[in-house]
Amino acid sequence: MKKNILMTALLATLGMSSMAHAGDFDTDPAYIAFRDRMVHQYQFTPIELDNVFINAHLKPNILAIMAKPGESKEWYDYQPQFVTPATINKGLAFKATYADALRRAEATYGVPEEIILGIIGVETSFGGHKGSFLAIDALSTLAFRDTRRPDYFKKELAELLVYCRDEQLDPLTIKSSYAGAIGFPQFMPSNIMRFGVDFDNSGTTDLINSPIDAIGSVANYLAAHGWQKGKPIGYRAKYEGTDDTLVIAKDLTQPRPAKELFELGLTPISAPVAPTDLVNGVRLMGDTGPLYWLTYPNYQVITTYNRSRLYATAVWQLGAAIREKSKSLVAPELDASKTP
Repeated sequence: MKKNILMTALLATLGMSSMAHAGDFDTDPAYIAFRDRMVHQYQFTPIELDNVFINAHLKPNILAIMAKPGESKEWYDYQPQFVTPATINKGLAFKATYADALRRAEATYGVPEEIILGIIGVETSFGGHKGSFLAIDALSTLAFRDTRRPDYFKKELAELLVYCRDEQLDPLTIKSSYAGAIGFPQFMPSNIMRFGVDFDNSGTTDLINSPIDAIGSVANYLAAHGWQKGKPIGYRAKYEGTDDTLVIAKDLTQPRPAKELFELGLTPISAPVAPTDLVNGVRLMGDTGPLYWLTYPNYQVITTYNRSRLYATAVWQLGAAIREKSKSLVAPELDASKTP
C-alpha cells in the first residue's frame, strides 16, 4: 500500500513524465545497476525509481567539498566555528525549550543532556543549518560520481528511498547536508532507520521537524554505540617528554592503562585519573602549540558519530560550555587551554 502511495505522489509531482530524461543519472550504467538492485531487493518498480532520478542532478560543488572536508583544519581554526558565545546562547535557549525531553533522554539512555546538546549544536546550530542540498542530489552525486566511497553512498541512497516510502515522504523534497545527512542531528538515512526514535510519540520519526525526536535519537545512537553512563569523557593533560607520538592514540578503540602514559610523560592537569584507568592520549593543535587530553571510552563513542577528534572535542566543549553557562549565567572562558 505504501509503495502505491509513493508511486501516485511521484507521478503527480512529475506530471506523468517517466519517459523524459532530464536528470544527470537516469541513463548512467551505475544508476541502471542500482535500479535493478532496488527492484529485486526492495521491491520498487523501475518506473518509480526513474520518476525520481530524472529529477536528480549532479552537484560538482559537493565533490569539491568532499575533497577537502572541514575536519582537515587545525583545532585553532576548527574550534571557533562551533564553540562561540552565539552558539552557546542558542544552546541555552534550546535547552530551556526542550528541558523535559532532554531530561527524559538522559534518564532513558544514560547520555548526559550536555552531550546531546553538543551534538545538535555542532551539527546544525540547533536546527539553524540543516542543509541546503536535496538529499537525492547529494547522495546520487556521491554514489554515482565520487570514486572514494561509492558503495557506502549507494547504500545510503537506497536507505533514503526506503525511508521515504515507509514514511510516505516525497524523496524530491528532503533537504540534507552535502554528504546526505538529514535533520536536526544530521543522521544519515541508514541511521534514521536504525537509531531514529519517535520520542514525541507522534506516530512517526521526524528528525527534520521534531527537535524532540532528534533529542531521543541522538541519545539512542550514543547509547547503542557504547556510552558508559556516569563515566567521564576525559581531562586536560600536559606532556613532558621528547616524542609525543608515543602517547597519542592511533586507535581510540584500544585504550591503555593510564600508568603507561604517565610513565611516558602524559599526565592529567589536576584531575582524578587513576593509574589503572583505561584511557587514550589525544593531541590537537592550539594557536600557541599542542594541547593534550587523556580521554575515556565515552570520547571514542562520540567519534562514532563523526570520526574526527576535532569534532568530538568540539561537541564535548560546546556541551560543557552550555552546562556551565546554564549554571552561572556567565559565559565560560573559551580559551582552548581552559576548556575540557
